[in-house]
Amino acid sequence: MKLVVGLGNPGNEYKDTYHNVGFIALDRLASRLVAPDFAFDKKSDSLLSDVVVCGEKVLLCKPQTFMNLSGDAVSRLSRYYKIAPRDILVMYDDIDIAIGTVRARESGSAGTHNGMRDIVGKLGSTDFARVRIGIGFRPSFMSLAEYVLSRFTSVERSVLEDACAVACDYAQDRLCGKPWQELTVNVKK
Repeated sequence: MKLVVGLGNPGNEYKDTYHNVGFIALDRLASRLVAPDFAFDKKSDSLLSDVVVCGEKVLLCKPQTFMNLSGDAVSRLSRYYKIAPRDILVMYDDIDIAIGTVRARESGSAGTHNGMRDIVGKLGSTDFARVRIGIGFRPSFMSLAEYVLSRFTSVERSVLEDACAVACDYAQDRLCGKPWQELTVNVKK
């Protein structure tokens, strides 16, 4: 079994904010894979869907714990289903790279992302794949929280949708056992 996690914050007030790009990417992946609708799972405090990809069961997860506690859901699911870190992939926003840039790595640090820091801390490992979707750099007149919780423009939506498509391509390749390679792609037009 494999686990693919999209990071974001629950609730309509956070829909279409930079910090929910992980949810957007995971929704797109679920649609591509023709996965069943997400359903709330109380034990992990997540929205879950499962689907078979290339002969293996894949659990899709959107933690509902708010971003900074994302590790709760990931660690609970990892323990319950006995999913090793190497079988986990996390898709999330990254303020440290330009909007429209997608970077994928097989492992690494959490960087400045609090959701990833929580996952690393609660899993006790950095040995899981991650797909970072660039949301651009915070303007000097805004706090980090104000920026990541702000809504993107319609032009940015187009760029982010393209970036999410690249993230999904990578996720599908990885789920089907394609040999891993580090990825950096800029889709900005």
